[in-house]
Amino acid sequence: MTYPWHLYLMGAIYVFAGVMHFIKPKMYLRIMPRYLPNHKLLVNLSGIAEIVLGITVCIPALKAISIYGIILMLLLFLMVHIYMLTEKKASAGLPKWILLLRLPLQFGLMYWAFWYLKF
Repeated sequence: MTYPWHLYLMGAIYVFAGVMHFIKPKMYLRIMPRYLPNHKLLVNLSGIAEIVLGITVCIPALKAISIYGIILMLLLFLMVHIYMLTEKKASAGLPKWILLLRLPLQFGLMYWAFWYLKF
């Protein structure tokens, strides 16, 4: 089955984001909420999850479960976005308005993934 090009784009974006966890781990470690344990393990696991989900969303037999996995992952990542908004050190120097815009962007990404369930 051939999917629309933008599904492959979405998959590639998640693979790229996941690979970045291993290329620039310090960036991700800095934004991890203090209340979460074992930051290095969580950064690595989230990177692996993004890579696996980005690949499997393009495989017909795994697409639906991958979409639900992406949505769940994005919901969990909301913790990080809220933490970045509330902790100056975790904000990575980004202005508050950008950090605020990232919250609805997460829901937009969830909708983008959910939309592919109809294909």
